[in-house]
Amino acid sequence: MLTHPKHWLLPLLLFTSVPGFAESVGEELARSALKRTEFSVVYDGSYRVIPYPGGDVPANLGVCTDVVIRAYRGVGIDLQQRVHEDMLAHFDLYPSRRLWGLRKPDTNIDHRRVPNLQRFFERHGTVLAVTSNPDDYQTGDIVTWKLPRNLPHIGIVIGQKSGSSGIPLIVHNIGRGPEVEDGLFAYSITGHYRYPPDQGGVM
Repeated sequence: MLTHPKHWLLPLLLFTSVPGFAESVGEELARSALKRTEFSVVYDGSYRVIPYPGGDVPANLGVCTDVVIRAYRGVGIDLQQRVHEDMLAHFDLYPSRRLWGLRKPDTNIDHRRVPNLQRFFERHGTVLAVTSNPDDYQTGDIVTWKLPRNLPHIGIVIGQKSGSSGIPLIVHNIGRGPEVEDGLFAYSITGHYRYPPDQGGVM
């Protein structure tokens, strides 16, 4: 069920905009993800040469991973650089050779691939249980799915719940551009992460 963010998110946006309000990393990330829904983006995963670090494809283009990358950039975390640095040191721990036949890291595309982000979050974040309990998914959590035709997908949990199901809403791009949707349990979940983790494993 697609949920339009303009109306029911207003209380959240106003509340978290109050000066001095102490946000967790997860709340900051969720707000950054929500900001992505204000942009019109054509779903396009074409290989493109981009700058490094801080590189991005054109703002009007992107796929599911670009929502995550841009949301993290909004809180000062450059996944392009962090993934690349880890792959430089531990290339064989990533699936690039097995899945795409690559022999070395590629700053243009590595961070834009769901399996690489999964491996990075496994190595440097908190790996959380995959369950069917909505309460286990907190604001700012990263979730990956397996779509039909065995396609990997990724999105971010935000701090609001569906009025009809009570399930936490997500921000993702499944082909229509960045949007808020009641889609957490719409597909088979393959990963549940929190990054960066704190001492207690909770953002």
